[in-house]
Amino acid sequence: MRLTQSSTTLILSQVNPTMGDVPRYILGDSRESLKKLSDGSVDCVYMDPPFNSDAKYRLNPDSQLGFDDVFSSGSEYAKLVEPIVVECKRLLKKDGSLFFHISADQMTIPLVICEKHFKRVQPIFWKRSRSKNNVKTKLGSTIDVILWCSKVKKPKFNIVYQPLDEYYAKNSYKNTDSRGNYALGHIVYTATQRTKNKDRLYSLTHNGVTYKPANGWRLSKQDLLKLVDDDRVHFPTKVGANPYKKIYKHESNGKPCTDLWDDLHSLAQGTESRLYPTQKPISLLKRIIQLTTDEGDVILDPVAGSGTTGVAASQLNREFILIDKNPDAIQICKKRVKEET
Repeated sequence: MRLTQSSTTLILSQVNPTMGDVPRYILGDSRESLKKLSDGSVDCVYMDPPFNSDAKYRLNPDSQLGFDDVFSSGSEYAKLVEPIVVECKRLLKKDGSLFFHISADQMTIPLVICEKHFKRVQPIFWKRSRSKNNVKTKLGSTIDVILWCSKVKKPKFNIVYQPLDEYYAKNSYKNTDSRGNYALGHIVYTATQRTKNKDRLYSLTHNGVTYKPANGWRLSKQDLLKLVDDDRVHFPTKVGANPYKKIYKHESNGKPCTDLWDDLHSLAQGTESRLYPTQKPISLLKRIIQLTTDEGDVILDPVAGSGTTGVAASQLNREFILIDKNPDAIQICKKRVKEET
């Protein structure tokens, strides 16, 4: 593959076919390489930079593949990551999202930086491993934090489901009828909400009881009557209570994702081969990508490492841009995307 060299970066000539001359793989320092990309050209950014952990990461003792996560101070660490955040914000579309991955014990500096530059920052807590039994002087570290950042309060968002856990299934699907166990879904607006559609302020009479919620229904009368005819509405026995939609366990996709991701495990507990010291599982990147992008959207990883972001993006029919300053890392990225998609 041909390489073209500038004063700041080596850019691989393989490009995204739907993105003009924008390369899929960029070899160089993100703080400079990102400046060559156009404003508003990216839908989602995932960045997994050094954590400021005061450790050296190598695939094995003799390997050059890895990095030294050692900084003299917090300000030196901020000088590395803040310029990347600023450039990535420029590249993001208005409704795009940036995900900053960091360890729970080192999240303070990234959180301050992200809150400085973005309108909305929501922490997601990823339980990457089980309990640590060999820690004698401190609490075992099992949580990473992924800061979900956006320029607007309501970025692009898709509902993604997690598998049902035993506690959720037991407590949510506790009602039953001839079809099986079901949970209750809202079909009435709550006290803090109100429909703006006057057609939703109708009344419904069932078995002699009339229901007319003050804030309106979430669906049209026609759609509600279809649910009633199909026995998919749970009518309360308590006077004054509202009806609910029946959501059957056997028809469920799972539970909607919360800000605690405890169902995705690290490579050490999975079946993926480790090709990079700090490699993340494909399932984690898939969830992030599915949460905030659609097919054909562009995903950027400015600290690509082993290229997991590219693999996940390709498997989900998204475009990607991967940047890393280590030539060996770029070659691993290319190899993985080719072999795993």
